[in-house]
Amino acid sequence: MTSTVPAFHLAQLNVATLRFPLDDPRIAPFVDMLDPVNAAADGTPGFVWRLAEEGAADATGLRPAGEDVIVNMSVWETQEALWDFTYRSGHLEVMRQRRDWFERHVEAHLVLWWVPAGHLPTVDEALERLADLRAHGPSPRAFTFTSSYTAAEALQHPQGTPPTRAGAVN
Repeated sequence: MTSTVPAFHLAQLNVATLRFPLDDPRIAPFVDMLDPVNAAADGTPGFVWRLAEEGAADATGLRPAGEDVIVNMSVWETQEALWDFTYRSGHLEVMRQRRDWFERHVEAHLVLWWVPAGHLPTVDEALERLADLRAHGPSPRAFTFTSSYTAAEALQHPQGTPPTRAGAVN
C-alpha cells in the first residue's frame, strides 16, 4: 500500500501603503488597471482563488492592515504559476509603476505559505503569516520568492523551524 502526499497550494498576501486615496486622480492609472489585471489572474493557468470584498470585484475596500493599506491575497496551484503571473504577464507593468502609487515598505510586504488544497486562507491567517515573516525571517511557515520552501518542507516543519540547508551556517 502506498501513502499519498496531501496536495498543497501556494497562498500569497501582499500589502501596499497607498500614497493617495483611491479616488485621487494621481492613483487613477492603478485603479484603471485593477479589473484587467484581476481578470488576467483569474484566467491564468494555476490560479485557484483571490480575495475580493463581498459584492465587489476586488479587495481594495478591505483595510485589515490599516486605513491606508490595501491587501491582495490569492491562492495558486504552484509557486511557478504565481511567479509566471507576477513577473511574466501584464502584471509586471503594474509592478514597474508601483512607486507612483505606493509607499516603499521597509518591512516585508509579501508573504507566501503552503495551504492544503481546497483551503481558502482568511485575512487574519495571512496577516499572522506576514507578522511571522517580519518577526522571524523566512521559514517553511512564511517565506518569499527569494527564500522559498517546498510544501514538503512546510509539512515537516509546521512550526516554521527551517530545515538545515546545504551550505547553511548554524
